[in-house]
Amino acid sequence: MSDGQQQAVDDSESTSPKLVELAKRRGYFFRSSGSYGGVGGFYTFGPQGASLKGNVEDAWRDRFAVAEGNMEIDAPTIMHEPVFEASGHLEGFDDMLIECPECETSGRADHLVEDNTEYEDAESLPIPEVEDVIAEYELACPECGGGLADVAVENFNLMFATNIGPGDAQPGYLRPETAQGIFVEFPRLKEYARNQLPFGVTQIGRAYRNEISPRRSIIRTREFTQAELEYFIDPEVDEPPLERVEDVAVTLYPASEQNADDGSVVETTIGEAVADDVIADPWVAYFLGVAKPWYASVGVDMDRFRFRQHLAGERAHYAADCWDAESEIDGNWIEIAGFANRGDYDLSKHADHSGDRFTVFKQYDEPKTVERATVDPDMSYLGPEFGGAAQDVVEELEALAARDRAAFEDDTVEIELDGESHELPVEKTGFSVDEETIAGEHVTPHVIEPSFGVDRLVYTVLHHAYREDEVDGEARTYLALEPEVAPTFVGVFPLQSDDELVAQATDIVDDLRAAGLSVTYDDSGNIGRRYRRQDEVGTPFCVTVDYETVEADDETTVTVRERDTTEQKRLPVSDLPETLAALRSGELAFDDV
Repeated sequence: MSDGQQQAVDDSESTSPKLVELAKRRGYFFRSSGSYGGVGGFYTFGPQGASLKGNVEDAWRDRFAVAEGNMEIDAPTIMHEPVFEASGHLEGFDDMLIECPECETSGRADHLVEDNTEYEDAESLPIPEVEDVIAEYELACPECGGGLADVAVENFNLMFATNIGPGDAQPGYLRPETAQGIFVEFPRLKEYARNQLPFGVTQIGRAYRNEISPRRSIIRTREFTQAELEYFIDPEVDEPPLERVEDVAVTLYPASEQNADDGSVVETTIGEAVADDVIADPWVAYFLGVAKPWYASVGVDMDRFRFRQHLAGERAHYAADCWDAESEIDGNWIEIAGFANRGDYDLSKHADHSGDRFTVFKQYDEPKTVERATVDPDMSYLGPEFGGAAQDVVEELEALAARDRAAFEDDTVEIELDGESHELPVEKTGFSVDEETIAGEHVTPHVIEPSFGVDRLVYTVLHHAYREDEVDGEARTYLALEPEVAPTFVGVFPLQSDDELVAQATDIVDDLRAAGLSVTYDDSGNIGRRYRRQDEVGTPFCVTVDYETVEADDETTVTVRERDTTEQKRLPVSDLPETLAALRSGELAFDDV
């Protein structure tokens, strides 16, 4: 663990238990199906949480879809089996399972190691090494204390299986990521992009993973929301607009520092990180530069935020480079987004399995004349010579001509078929090299993927917004949420349950809602208690209608209170919608009102 990480642990107070209690009490999130005992890994977002989550999603859409000029789709959450055969999820989408022989409790072996040893990233270790660590440290079951030193660790596939249709139903799966819904539709989506690279496709939606041991409330669940961008580029010619983000300051934790005994984070800028080869992929660097200020805008504490590079053992086999956005929660760093260059892995796999064309035709500025090697084998020779394998021979000859035309220079050519070598007369292959004029070529795009975990981000925003202080000698808890994402932007209160005050307050509520602001009305209890309720759910401003409001002869005014400072100002009712809208957008600060 680096010095920076240890400092975060030492200086942190455990906020999570208090936050989880507040979230349940105030309607942010709570465990689903509580009347039936609840189901592990499934959470319901209450009225406040659903609104906060929706605001975060809207903010993401504005930045990564609208501002970047990308398309958005909404694909099904269930897809049939061939999709996941092609993507590799059926074969390799696994976590490490260990089951206690005493109490039969299942858990993740890598989490067991990380929680009880100095290993921070056991997920990147192969299973035999994890088993060795468990034996070396004599780790025991967290539930019953039974020894696990000799217990086998197995791969457990995280896919939720289902059947599509009745009778001999077609096997299907709940998607473990939204990305595949974009990849499989690429042949149609490229048409919407007019076959012009680069272009991006976004999606915000649910994904499902049958986690072995869901934990830490909405940080690790079995159903969650992702916001993903798949950005398709021509790797030979497309370059990111780094000049837009080159001055963005970032905290990086490269693999080299993680592997060093005294490793620490690197404070730099996006431009410097690319120039110094700290971030090797300029496209990944660009999206890190886009994401950093966006995270700050929705309320992530930048003192508890960093980008960490994947170590070689944890990086997906298809990813040329990958960085995670991480936030610090009670001294622990959690992943809240991943930024990867996926290469052409996904599109090539779906092309191979589906037979469809997952390429974009790139038109040349001027037609080119090229030499192309071809074969036109004599089937009257191949048929009797190879029987049913004749077509396989043809395919081998075609592949050989494409990669090594020099192999056909002698009288005979050698191919390999089912592990055996065969020599054929070149004259029977119909080999020739011809000139051909072509107008362009088919390019398989590479994919740059920023993938955001919305639920973890919502938890981070709440955790980083949690505050405790004292107001007028009374303890106060409040959420310092950014106005852009706060579930309710303004609370409106009549000072007393007086008909005139209530009528005036009701009119103000209607006017503010008509202006597009999220408003709550509250006339229950004394005004101090009503302020505390709104503070605790993170409402940035409160408007109080009092007797000075209804008795005004000239300019009708109300009291506007700001959440964080509890400062109050008297403002004209006629200016309220415009003033509050400016406060929400950030165009106006409360000090300047």
